[in-house]
Parts: sequence; C-alpha cells; structure tokens
Amino acid sequence: QVQLVESGGGLVQAGGSLRLSCTASGGTFSRHAMGWFRQAPGKDREFVAAISGYGVSTYYADTVKGRFTISRDNAKNTMYLQMNSLKPEDTAVYYCTASPSLAVVQTKGSNFWGQGTQVTVSS
Repeated sequence: QVQLVESGGGLVQAGGSLRLSCTASGGTFSRHAMGWFRQAPGKDREFVAAISGYGVSTYYADTVKGRFTISRDNAKNTMYLQMNSLKPEDTAVYYCTASPSLAVVQTKGSNFWGQGTQVTVSS
C-alpha cells in the first residue's frame, strides 16, 4: 500500500513561483510512475504532469507546458512540481498519484492519491 503526502502549496501572486513536493512511503518508489493532477472548484480533476519511475520520461498538459517542471529524487522518495509564471487559472487543489504503470497515472486510474495541497494564485 502506497501512502502519498503533498506539501508546498500556498498563496502567491500572479507571475510568482511555488514548488510542490509529494513524499511516498509503503512501496518501492522507483518502481512507480508518479503524477500531478489538480482540481478547481466545480471542475473535474485534470492531469498536470507525469514522470516515469527513473525520471527518464516526463509529460505535461498543454496548459502548463513551459511553465511547470516535474522531477523526482528516488533517494528521498519524493516527487516535485516546480511551478513558475503562475496564473490565477492555476488555482486549484493539487494532488499527487502513483502507479507501477505510467499509463494508469496519466489516465487518472490509480488507487493511490495524496490528500491534496491548495495552491491559490491572486491576480
């Protein structure tokens, strides 16, 4: 059973930056692809970014490409999301997810999710 805990959310002005972290326990971290999703009030949870087990492959939603960077440190069992040039429309609760399958991560199919961390971008 994999447990995931996100941190690093907060309030930031438009154009600012934040770095989210997701720390995993209960599994072999490097064997799991990881991903970030976000959910704004009244909207579905949407894909943000994903990364393969050893970090070789990364994928991004078009809405964040060029602004966000996903990475991982397998020695620390931690995944990161560096968010730059933040916009008010990035405001959402951000969730991390994990699965042995990258495809499952990308399609929101995993059973393993963190509790979420709030990101609020003011205009």
